[in-house]
Amino acid sequence: MTRIEFVKLERPEKARHLCELAEEFFLLGQRVLVLVEDDNQGVTLDQFMWVWKKPAFLPHVYDNGTAECFDEPVVITTREVNGNGAQVLVAGRPCSLDFARQFQVVIDFAEVYDDTLRSVSRERFRAYREAGFAPHMR
Repeated sequence: MTRIEFVKLERPEKARHLCELAEEFFLLGQRVLVLVEDDNQGVTLDQFMWVWKKPAFLPHVYDNGTAECFDEPVVITTREVNGNGAQVLVAGRPCSLDFARQFQVVIDFAEVYDDTLRSVSRERFRAYREAGFAPHMR
């Protein structure tokens, strides 16, 4: 069964958390898919992953649909396609429950620094629970 974990964000620092989580699971030998909202976020995160932590190196690629990503341990994408066979999904944006079921671990975010985002995060937590998952705070 897929394990759903929520990370509490008290400040709008999601990009840093996306990098940290991708690195954490990569270092455990797991393939990671990072789902982002749009091409702008994808390109920005791709660039950020190269410089976010010196001298660390996190091998990754931004899947803009023009290249094969089968061999990449960390893939950033806007589409609900698991092109690298990842076991871990780091959801920088909401995804469908059917897509989430393809992974061993799904990391989502409880963005508590904003009332609207907090409410939306709670709705996702509730939807996971109603769909038979057992989400928990990390």
